[in-house]
Amino acid sequence: MRRFHGLLAALCAAGVLGGCATSKSPAPVEERALGPRPAPTIIAGPGTAPALPASDTSKPLPGAENAGKPGYYTVKPGDTMIRIGLESGQNWKDLVKWNNLENANVIEVGQVLRVVPPGENAAAVSTRPIASTRAETRPLDAPRPAATPSSSAAPSAPPAAPPAAPAPVAGRDGDDDINWMWPAAGPVSASFEEGKSKGLGIAGKLGDPVLAAADGRVVYAGSGLRGYGNLVILKHNATYLTAYAHNQTLLVKEDQAVKRGQKIAEMGNTDSDRVLLHFEIRKQGKPVDPARLLPPR
Repeated sequence: MRRFHGLLAALCAAGVLGGCATSKSPAPVEERALGPRPAPTIIAGPGTAPALPASDTSKPLPGAENAGKPGYYTVKPGDTMIRIGLESGQNWKDLVKWNNLENANVIEVGQVLRVVPPGENAAAVSTRPIASTRAETRPLDAPRPAATPSSSAAPSAPPAAPPAAPAPVAGRDGDDDINWMWPAAGPVSASFEEGKSKGLGIAGKLGDPVLAAADGRVVYAGSGLRGYGNLVILKHNATYLTAYAHNQTLLVKEDQAVKRGQKIAEMGNTDSDRVLLHFEIRKQGKPVDPARLLPPR
């Protein structure tokens, strides 16, 4: 019997009998990839994801030959198609068509996009002055000033030849003749400031109506632009866009035509620390002071 116990102990010490081993914690399991991990896909379309970094620096990026030319835009880190459309004053869906993008959700940093319609004079578009609209206040029944008679009748000059038609540009004749209205009834809580605040803050209560400031078409309705919350963007003509941010509820859809004064959203505080409407007017993509265009209250 003593010899049996001695033999059993020897076998356990040699590890022949696994059941004789003392209980110990199991070794940690290490997961090893079977191959190289694929690079993550970064989306940069009508959403909040940033542009994809250039994947192969040895190949020129799409549109690189147009970098720096008027009418073209070079994609920067953090850009999305929605933001590029807002900054250029265009519908992001039009930008997809003009640039023949196979995947509207993927763009690369350094890629160059056309931001004026094909066939238009991009140089003329980029140099067109962005002047504020001025309205003439005159009673409708005011008599027109009479012409001052001259002391001596001069022979009438032959009519001048009509001026040559200007080259086509992004802004059309009459684009400044927009009948603007205030998009909300509350007081102004934040003023436009060049380089800092791109629009007006209009205070109100949760659920207050947000109205279209002029006739137009919805080019964006969603929450894909960081810092704007639930956002509506209207395009009024070839020159003007308006943006309505931080809404609680959106009441319109993309490509929908809207009328001046139509309720398009309800005021909220999405992506904001308080309830307000952030309202922008953009002329050729550049923010202008809405207070200079809206009628006096």
